[in-house]
Amino acid sequence: MFDRRELSTILNVYGRKVAGGEWRDYAIGMGAEAATFAVFRRTAEVPLYRIEKRPKLRNRQGMYSVVAAGGQILKRGHDLALVLRVFETRKPQLVE
Repeated sequence: MFDRRELSTILNVYGRKVAGGEWRDYAIGMGAEAATFAVFRRTAEVPLYRIEKRPKLRNRQGMYSVVAAGGQILKRGHDLALVLRVFETRKPQLVE
């Protein structure tokens, strides 16, 4: 499972995205090989992103990863805060 520090880091990012109107719901799951924090735009949809912790990958690519809805790994690493920076990049917007 995620420990208190990891969950706090994830919920900080989640809170900013909820305040911005991008995300609305989340779910936490635990499997045999990974703990997952799934983010939803709407409750009835598939998750937009999954933040996964896979302890078996600790000595390889890193145990934290952000996975998009299509299954693409957007970022993977050893430090959760650095991995979650993938959400900090702002999308370009048209300026009037």
